[in-house]
Amino acid sequence: MLIKFYIKPRKGILDPQGRAVAENLRGLGFDNVIDVKVGKYIEVYINEKDKEKAIEEAKEMAKKALVNEIIEDYEFEVVED
Repeated sequence: MLIKFYIKPRKGILDPQGRAVAENLRGLGFDNVIDVKVGKYIEVYINEKDKEKAIEEAKEMAKKALVNEIIEDYEFEVVED
């Protein structure tokens, strides 16, 4: 199975990289840009056939290794192959 993680800074957390991208886009004439959040996209392939077990494992991966829950929000999806 494939687990796709989408991780981004929490609302209200300073995101200097996002701010730099937003300023660059506005400098290029994209005047409608209000804000940008720069995050991470991670794919993890696991050897698991049971989708519920894969979901539980994904939660543990996020908690223990992939996400800093103090400053980041995340979502994930499990894709059966």
